[in-house]
Amino acid sequence: MTAVAPDLPAVPPGGPPADGSGWSVLPPLAHGGHAAVGPGWLPLLPVAVLAVGYLLAAVRDRRGWDHRRTVAWLAGCAVLAVTLGPLAQLSDDPRGHMAQHLLLGMLAPLGLVLGAPVTLLLHVAPAPTRRRVGRLLRARCLHLIAHPVTAALLSTGGLALVLLTPLYAAAERQPALHHAVHLHYLAAGYLFAWSLAGPDPAPRRPGLAVRVGALLAASAGHAVLAKYLYARAGILPPGLTDPDAAAFRSAAQLMYYGGDAAELLLAVALFATWYRRRSPRAIGGLASRQRPVVTRTS
Repeated sequence: MTAVAPDLPAVPPGGPPADGSGWSVLPPLAHGGHAAVGPGWLPLLPVAVLAVGYLLAAVRDRRGWDHRRTVAWLAGCAVLAVTLGPLAQLSDDPRGHMAQHLLLGMLAPLGLVLGAPVTLLLHVAPAPTRRRVGRLLRARCLHLIAHPVTAALLSTGGLALVLLTPLYAAAERQPALHHAVHLHYLAAGYLFAWSLAGPDPAPRRPGLAVRVGALLAASAGHAVLAKYLYARAGILPPGLTDPDAAAFRSAAQLMYYGGDAAELLLAVALFATWYRRRSPRAIGGLASRQRPVVTRTS
């Protein structure tokens, strides 16, 4: 005998009635009106893995891992959790999307980079893994994409590509593309922060002048893009149906001022990293490590 589901009353356009007699049979919505896939906590699982994995590696470090690095890494993970948790539950609001860009592409990567995960891996990993990491750090392709100029183009240029083309509207309609855009924000932001101020080893990293120039150019490009988006609100991004011009102007303002704050933090991290490497203690330690070992021969 086949059970027949009872008919459910339709939900009026304004929502369920106040007496609670109405029922909603619609699936929960994510960005752009498409149905959310899986439980809401699922995107937080990779963040938890990153945090717990780092803590376990820090405990295993026999040399004694710097707690400040741990705090920086956990702060980056916390920003990721906020971005993928509460902010992801916002309705289709350009200001929410811009906040996600700032957190995913600028603030979270800085915390993760200052956590020095590659150095920690080299401290606790077995010898074969350390050799593979060393070969990767010396690879030509990594030197190309990790150059500050290339990383700036991937970060700021990637954001311009999203906002100035129909890619933004397409990402609102397709969940896979939406998540791919967010992954690009995070990866490009991490690469840019690592190329400028990363404490991890980076063979052939350019000097301070090149890195400062790349940061200034990226900051200028970010500001110009924000102003252009503000001036063309209602038209940009293209491909949207009935865009909210006021909301996009607010998003452009958030992009402008929030970007300045994030880039200021990145500049502080850049000069702090440079200063530590140029300090007398660091130079003395490097000299002692490079001093030839003299052995007696009989």
